[in-house]
Amino acid sequence: MTATPAHSDPQGLLAHLLLHHEINQLNASYAAALDEKRFDDWPLFFLEDGRYKLQARENFDRQLPLALMDLESRGMMKDRVYGITQTIYHGPYYMRHVIGQARVLERGDEVIRAEANYAVFRTKPGSISEVYNVGRYIDELVHVDGVLQIKSRMAVYDSEMILNSLIYPV
Repeated sequence: MTATPAHSDPQGLLAHLLLHHEINQLNASYAAALDEKRFDDWPLFFLEDGRYKLQARENFDRQLPLALMDLESRGMMKDRVYGITQTIYHGPYYMRHVIGQARVLERGDEVIRAEANYAVFRTKPGSISEVYNVGRYIDELVHVDGVLQIKSRMAVYDSEMILNSLIYPV
């Protein structure tokens, strides 16, 4: 099935709009969990065998495998959360995610392919906000018991320079 709904089919258009809304709500909840530093909630957006990959656009475009983060299961994501919350020390800062409207690329029988642009801003206490990371999410999503979950999220970032180190998922 293609991503563009037939406007002559009101039921198809309604289903398409509801899917867009559902994806945008998933992205809003995802951003809120990260912005509010509810890192234990982050892996729960993914399937048990879900994948999260953070990769530079240059490597993505060249189909090179090198990525800043490549987590192949919810267990690996929980390990990352443990590292973030228990072992890594850094100066405090706040993050704010701004995620654009999702674009449904394909709606298969089981897997929905979607894409959304994102920008992450970082603010250190007593300082001005700065652009931290900008790119797009390339997602594979599935419904599990009526709930939309992430099967795969690839965050392909455009930024050539990463400010300090990238600690948190984007």
